[in-house]
Formats: sequence, C-alpha cells, structure tokens
Amino acid sequence: MSVLHTFRQVWQGSRARSDHALDLPDGLTAPPGHGDFLLRPIREGDQAAWNAVRWRNRDWLAPWESGDPRHGPGMTYAQWMQELERARQEGTSAVFLMEFHQSIVGQISLGAIRYGSMRTATAGYWVDQDWIGHGFAPLALAMLADWAFRDRRGPHLHRLEVAILPENERSLRVVQKLGMEPEGLRRSYMYVNGQWRDHLTFAWISDQFDPDLLARL
Repeated sequence: MSVLHTFRQVWQGSRARSDHALDLPDGLTAPPGHGDFLLRPIREGDQAAWNAVRWRNRDWLAPWESGDPRHGPGMTYAQWMQELERARQEGTSAVFLMEFHQSIVGQISLGAIRYGSMRTATAGYWVDQDWIGHGFAPLALAMLADWAFRDRRGPHLHRLEVAILPENERSLRVVQKLGMEPEGLRRSYMYVNGQWRDHLTFAWISDQFDPDLLARL
C-alpha cells in the first residue's frame, strides 16, 4: 500500500501541465554588493548574444557538455525555445541567463523537476571563461535555490541537487563554498562529451537551506 501510494504520488508529480506550470520571474536581482548581476529567463531575442557567448566558449565548455546518446545533432535555437516553453508549462524545467551589466556571462538551469512525494530538481550551470573568478556561479546557484525553495512563485522544492564530474575542480569549489551536502559518487550517472560518466552529487534540503546565505556571499 505504501509503495503504491508513493508510485501514485510520483506519477502525479510528473504529469500535469496546468497544475505545475512555472510562473517565472522577469528577473532575480542579486543582493547589495554584487553590482548589476541578474538572473532572468532566456528569451527568443537572446539568440544572437547567446550564440556569440557559446561559440566563444566552445572549447572551454566542451569537456562538460551533457547530451542524449539516443539522438543526433541538437535542436535549433527556435526548437529549443519551443521545448523550454513546453517544459515551463509542464513545470519540469527552466533556464535562466546570468547577466552582468546587461551582458550574458553564464547560464543556470533547473531541470528534472518532480512534484508529489519528492519535490526535487537538479541544477546545472556554466560561466563565460572571460568572467571566471568573479563569483558568479555560487551567487547564481544560491539565488536559484532561494527562488526554488522560498519564493511564493517558485516550485517550492524540498530538495535541490547538483551533479559534478570528479575532475571539475572549479565546480566542486562552487558547491563547497555554498556548503552543499556531499552525497557520494553516482556511477555512470550522465552522458557527457560522448560517454557515460560518474558524477559526485551534492544537495540542499529546503529546511536546511540558510536564508541568510545570499547576504553572506
């Protein structure tokens, strides 16, 4: 009975378009002391600027790029926008740009959102190589978590997870700086750069997330 109830809750938590549609903010503003830093949903009009940043960082990001081994070339930008809107309506994912002084300096996403008895999601991020060292990744991750856990318009998650390749030392420093709880190694967890790779996982639980974290960064 308990197992059946859990299955029903997970199934209900992953299905609905209208019940869980994400009400994305126009922008999430960084706390004082971080300049003109902003998280905002990616839009169709960002195509040229986003493509330019991605092209300039293609070699920098290639070792960490995840993909689907069952499919060939990726979607066009227009197709991706359609997919993101579908995911927003279903409440399963959202993509935010990191902006500094109105320029794109990175991206952070909230994906694999589940509701029902789990209320969990996974976060992923990248930063323009030219802006490494400015603290944008930990700031963006803390801002995203604060919205996902605490904002009345957010998905009200119970758990937020980040999975990192063991050799990605920069990303490991991000979660360590934020005090995310290490949960060990997941074998062959994600398809990255052409092969299934082990990942180290870290997580926040909503009632353990420090509401003053952003103010201390």
